[in-house]
Amino acid sequence: MQGRRLAVQLLDQTEQAGSYSNLLLDHALHQVQMEQKEKNLCTVLFYGVLTRRITLDAILVKYSKKPVAKLDRTVRNILHIGLYQILYLQHIPDRAAVDESVKLTKQCRKTSASGFVNAVLRAFLRDEKQIPLPKQKKQALSVQYAAPVWLVDLLIQTYGEAEAIFFLENALQSPPLTIRRNPLLATEEQLMGALADYGIQKHSLLKDAYLLSGGNIRNCQAFQDGWFHVQDAASQLCCMALDAKAGETVLDLCAAPGGKTCTIAEHMQGTGQVMAFELQPNRVPLIAKAAERLHLQNVTAEQGDATVFRADLPQADRVLCDVPCSGIGVIRRKPEIRYKKPESFADLPKIQEAILETAARYVKVGGVLLYSTCTIRPEENAQVVQQFLSQHEEYVPQSVLPELDGKWKESMVTLLPSDCNSDGFFLAKMQRVK
Repeated sequence: MQGRRLAVQLLDQTEQAGSYSNLLLDHALHQVQMEQKEKNLCTVLFYGVLTRRITLDAILVKYSKKPVAKLDRTVRNILHIGLYQILYLQHIPDRAAVDESVKLTKQCRKTSASGFVNAVLRAFLRDEKQIPLPKQKKQALSVQYAAPVWLVDLLIQTYGEAEAIFFLENALQSPPLTIRRNPLLATEEQLMGALADYGIQKHSLLKDAYLLSGGNIRNCQAFQDGWFHVQDAASQLCCMALDAKAGETVLDLCAAPGGKTCTIAEHMQGTGQVMAFELQPNRVPLIAKAAERLHLQNVTAEQGDATVFRADLPQADRVLCDVPCSGIGVIRRKPEIRYKKPESFADLPKIQEAILETAARYVKVGGVLLYSTCTIRPEENAQVVQQFLSQHEEYVPQSVLPELDGKWKESMVTLLPSDCNSDGFFLAKMQRVK
């Protein structure tokens, strides 16, 4: 099966089932017999079209006589793939992009649409690939950066136009591949030597963090031996802020897939206990397997609802609640977030407040409570924490990372891509004083 055809099928499935793009793609590529070159093309087209769909639809509005919403789903995705190649894949000649798209209509049993696909793509080429931009500024930014108008509006209102545009530009790029060294198993010299072929570089801000240029790192011996795990800089900063010490008791209440759990356990030098909980039973093994590969004996993982207090759990020195959220901060990793309706976020603050309330009951006097999300919406971040603090005088705000300068000395920090090219993230640190 060709990469283009598989990309169309996966795009169709994503629209129909609303599946997570990364899980859908990984499963498909694992199952299919296909040359690596075609798998790579499928990956580029699948993620590229998912990311740029708003821009591609704006082009179709101009060049399709039929309303975009009424186009056959498969035909629309064939057009998306053709337009994406023409606009963004310089190594594919325009004529080849058109010809392959026409062939796709036949391969996907849409032969009657082949003339229509050919006409639309050639009309776009005749107009020198000009993307039609609306006159209204926010609508134009929406088309230019393939972002829904509600997101453009949110970013501008909350962070200003310059920061909003930086965020939107960054969201169109491939995320960096950041890893964390397991200091219990490998020295820096050992890791850098083992991953020299992956273009390893030390992270400018974080100790034990490194950037790789790419490659299938899960097949390398250093990964299999537990010398490192993949973790974005924002998540590593979150664990750094928790500041867990050797011998302590730590609860991680929303833990899957376990990256933060493992980093916390490493900070504790493999001592004490990190008790990790996850609501979805099928995701609990992800935490256990991650800890096992890293040879972390101080981690336990079990199913648990973070909104429900459990009297059998110990009082903890530190509690992390990395709560469910809208995920806007990881939009470059999960492009389908662009197509969520903002109304679907309405109930999230209630869930987040409930988890924070429960988490607070586990912290011993003198202990630390850390609240985090991978979103940049104030309604899910500062407003939730401020509401909590107004009702809990036993908790006082603490500097998130006092050892760092600037915003890190504050008790609530919104981490944006412009800070260190990490995911968008939010951290709030509190200490129980009575």
